[in-house]
Amino acid sequence: MDTLQNMRVFVRVVEAGSFTGAAQHLNTTTAYASRAVSDLEAHLRTRLLNRTTRRIALTEAGERYLQRCEQILAYVDQAEAEAGDAHARPSGKLKVYSMTSFGQHYVVPAVGRYQQLYPEVSVELTLAAQRMPDLLDEGYDMALMLATDLPDSGFVSQRIASTFSIACASPAYLERRGVPQKPTDLGGHVCLQMVTPVFPTAQWRFNGPEGEQHIDLGSTTFQVNVAEALAVAIREGMGIGLLPLYSAISGLRSGELVWILPEYRSQEMNLYAMYPSRQYLDAKIRTWIELLRETLPATLATDQAELRKFART
Repeated sequence: MDTLQNMRVFVRVVEAGSFTGAAQHLNTTTAYASRAVSDLEAHLRTRLLNRTTRRIALTEAGERYLQRCEQILAYVDQAEAEAGDAHARPSGKLKVYSMTSFGQHYVVPAVGRYQQLYPEVSVELTLAAQRMPDLLDEGYDMALMLATDLPDSGFVSQRIASTFSIACASPAYLERRGVPQKPTDLGGHVCLQMVTPVFPTAQWRFNGPEGEQHIDLGSTTFQVNVAEALAVAIREGMGIGLLPLYSAISGLRSGELVWILPEYRSQEMNLYAMYPSRQYLDAKIRTWIELLRETLPATLATDQAELRKFART
């Protein structure tokens, strides 16, 4: 028995004053309306309506039950409207995961632009070292991941943009140790490593005039899992490191970092937006991804265009 539907029929019968009037309003038959109320009474073991051939009247129990039915149906209608509205209008809380450095440089400004457009959405942004979150278990609406390719996770993913890393050092370090001219020169330098699941721990890969080159580093004096911390170590003159463009650009502007090997790029990665399902996508997730697709490629392209003026040979 569909109790909720039978409640609707019961309320409509009372409002219409007859089974026939309720059936006409519900676009059904009088027999169906009568059976729905009878099923309710049998389920409750209580008479709700007194019936004659000409009229119906609520019993005392029916009056009390009618009030509860009206309250329950109002709550159900409100819940359905709110759920349907989530598909049409961005509102509520948007929970986003992003790796730390990328999130600081690009995602936080994007959140600011998004909330100007959709002020009814509150954003909870989690920044962490590169790892693959479980969107369902951890409750995220979507995640932004940097990787060459994504493993099969069962989630939906969209490629948003691409970026890369560059070799950087401090002016003081280069004064002491000299400027490497090609990737193979790095064997005579102190190389600092950012260690994440995305990057090999003891190998740097460069794409340049000679194609792809793999440089084995061996042991290193410093490893860290966050790009911002690596940038600090490089600025302190501890050695040469590969920094994602977004983590290097501010140090290049200030002169605290120097871009070396400017003909070579390393650790080229795609930015993916991941979310649990494509079906009935919540409006806040859909509009957030649309904003990222509209703004992030242009922002990354602007930084890449600015990079050329920092080349050091």
